[in-house]
Amino acid sequence: MRPWLAARLAALALAFCAASVFAKDIKMATTTSTDNSGLLQYLLPKFEADCHCKIHYTAVGTGAALKLGQNGDVDVVLVHARPSEDKFVAAGYGVNRRDVMYNDFVIVGPASDPAGIKGMHDPLAALKKLHASGATFVSRGDDSGTNKKELAYWKAIGIKPGGPHYLAVGQGMGATLTVAGEKQAYTLSDRATYATYASKTGLEILVQGNRKLLNPYGVIAVSPKRYPKVNYKGAMTFIEWLTSPTGQRAIGDYRFKGAQLFHPDYKKN
Repeated sequence: MRPWLAARLAALALAFCAASVFAKDIKMATTTSTDNSGLLQYLLPKFEADCHCKIHYTAVGTGAALKLGQNGDVDVVLVHARPSEDKFVAAGYGVNRRDVMYNDFVIVGPASDPAGIKGMHDPLAALKKLHASGATFVSRGDDSGTNKKELAYWKAIGIKPGGPHYLAVGQGMGATLTVAGEKQAYTLSDRATYATYASKTGLEILVQGNRKLLNPYGVIAVSPKRYPKVNYKGAMTFIEWLTSPTGQRAIGDYRFKGAQLFHPDYKKN
């Protein structure tokens, strides 16, 4: 090989390696459930090892996460409230939304179960019975995906929650479970966060196993057209990895005390 060509190829290889190693970091807004469950701590290092970059994430409720995307403060959002996700995309704030994974919601409460809902499956029937009993219900009250789902349930049964037996704490899922445990009250939780807090709260799963309790997650890149300075390339690299066989397998492999907390859900169109 001619010396000048060898030198040129070496320079190109060095430039490629440098670009790879010093890839621009990615900012993500996501939900407290992906953080509280330990999923992100398991998943992100695997991606970061592949991309030679770092994901800096903020874990808040879905409403707040989408607001960060709407303001152009992050590059990608990973959330779980499909109607709100669709509005986010339709308004031009996000692009390339993809299904990523799912788990389910559960209604949890004290072992004594004063509302008598243990063993029920339909969340609407269970909440109606719980409300009639006068038992205390703790709501996240933070515009999260879980809070949005809970309010949709109340709306479906024609009840406007409130009063002394309804506590909206404005906290993440872990904190809400902690309050419910302290007050021996009921709450709606995603299964993953409940699993990681169960031993701390003493609460039990009382209502589960209905399609109305399905909890799907979606990932969306923030629109580079609206916000030219976002790291769109980084966001799409993460989205591609998350929905690749490698990323989907990693999601399915995550366990907490032997239990699978999230199920991969990407289906290529």
